[in-house]
Amino acid sequence: MSPTDSTSRPDPTPRRSIEIQVRRYHPEEAAEPSWESFRVPVHDEWMVLDALNHVKDELDGSLAYRWACRMGVCGSCGMMVDGEPVLTCATYLADLLPGPVRIEPLASFAVIRDLVVDTGSFVDKLAAAKTWLLRDEEKPLDEGEYLQTPEELARYKPYAMCINCMLCYAACPISELEPDFTGPAALALAQRYNLDSRDQGAEERLDALSQDHGIWSCTFVGECSAVCPKGVDPAGAIQRYKLQAATAWVRAKARALLTPWGER
Repeated sequence: MSPTDSTSRPDPTPRRSIEIQVRRYHPEEAAEPSWESFRVPVHDEWMVLDALNHVKDELDGSLAYRWACRMGVCGSCGMMVDGEPVLTCATYLADLLPGPVRIEPLASFAVIRDLVVDTGSFVDKLAAAKTWLLRDEEKPLDEGEYLQTPEELARYKPYAMCINCMLCYAACPISELEPDFTGPAALALAQRYNLDSRDQGAEERLDALSQDHGIWSCTFVGECSAVCPKGVDPAGAIQRYKLQAATAWVRAKARALLTPWGER
């Protein structure tokens, strides 16, 4: 048989298929969500996101969901797949055979349409945690950049890997019970800046995040760290934050006890 004979080439037609059950919600048509099933082909290289793209391109163009990079970087394609929060661009469809596969919007968030959730509350929590560099003063531009050593970078880099996918919120039982809880990603990102040698806002963040619905709402279940696709440890960051807060409280009490009454 000739190497160029078509019968010697891999068959591009998949011999497998799987049923996916998608949670649909069109608020202009129905007050409650419903389920709709589709049968899609299974290619070895296909992710769950490819299955959704197949549905939208070939079966039902009204299906709504978010995605962008398809490389596990943007964090926008997070959904609940068989009850677990995952990035659909990084979850192999073949691993879910024989199915069916249930696909839902991320838990703990209000649903806008189908698999699209409202991320406004998360953005507000990032703002409340002040997840950016804070400085009381800036050095003159002619003095150059704020250089860091490899050791200084290593202190905060693990928390800087967060891609804001919000899987940790969907996995966190407190986020569902207490909607005002600042939450895993925002608290881990606050630590990222607290540990940055260029930042001067740790005390300001601590004042905000040690209040109600901040670090003390976390019960250390640890699911946030288990589902993180980038290996960030939000649970560890929060416990570290709790230690900082407790230490700051003890120091403040000690200073008060050592300060003469007349100077208080």
